[in-house]
Amino acid sequence: MSARVEEITEKVISQIERDYPEGLKKAVDPDFQHALYTVQKNYGRTGDADLGDLLVDLLVDRSKQDKRDLLQIVLNESLEIVPKLTSGQVANLSILFLCCYTIDSGVVNDEQLGLYFDKNILPLADQLVKSASSFQHLQFTGCGSAQMISRSLEECFLAQYPGLFSKGFTRDEADVELLPIRTRRKFLMACLNDSERLQVRFQNTASLTAMYDEHGVDEANRLIIDRLFNLGRMSHAEVRAKCIELRGYMEQVFSLWSVSDFRSFTLTSVGMAIGHANMKRIAGNFGALSQWIE
Repeated sequence: MSARVEEITEKVISQIERDYPEGLKKAVDPDFQHALYTVQKNYGRTGDADLGDLLVDLLVDRSKQDKRDLLQIVLNESLEIVPKLTSGQVANLSILFLCCYTIDSGVVNDEQLGLYFDKNILPLADQLVKSASSFQHLQFTGCGSAQMISRSLEECFLAQYPGLFSKGFTRDEADVELLPIRTRRKFLMACLNDSERLQVRFQNTASLTAMYDEHGVDEANRLIIDRLFNLGRMSHAEVRAKCIELRGYMEQVFSLWSVSDFRSFTLTSVGMAIGHANMKRIAGNFGALSQWIE
């Protein structure tokens, strides 16, 4: 056990030196020392390499917090909870975090969507667990809770990347001609899924709103573009078929989601922190946790 403690301590120091050298000053902080002891204790007991990497990532994020705020409290709690979860349950938190709480602004066409699946979902696909008891345990440990309202994976993708799942519209069936020519050129393009039709250029409402502000689009034209943006959305069956056509392994993910508590499970701040840390471990840089927990 002492060898494992030494191993994980060296890993913590090495990663803090690399990612956030200022964090080494926390060594004298009693709360950080307790967090480090938690990592040493849990890795010392199990020797699980994946658990060790996850604990280190969480502790490095903890080292970046200078005051006792919500984020620090959540990360401290996450260090206690992770050892109580199986790798499958951590994978469940990760894919829920990925698909329900994040958007990758770099995914703007089918090729990039397929690469996004390869990078973020493929490493999790075979680890996911659908048993009700697994989700009950996640709820018991404070990682999330089951809600009355459910949402399908298809709905998640439609909400995150509506532009990728558009069947477009024709000039005849829409108010295209009401838009100024310059606005049309800025905001419309050939449909990604049917080159004979048009669609709004931007992939989600956040990027669309930002462009409204940047180009000073007035309220009347915003209303027209908003309506066009929502025209021609694929059905759930079409979304699923497209994703599976891009990457065959997505059939397994859709099927598992549709018959399990993935449909209704929402994450707490602790569940988000664990899912975020595991996604960062799998995919590399994943944005600061403070984007989701303030």
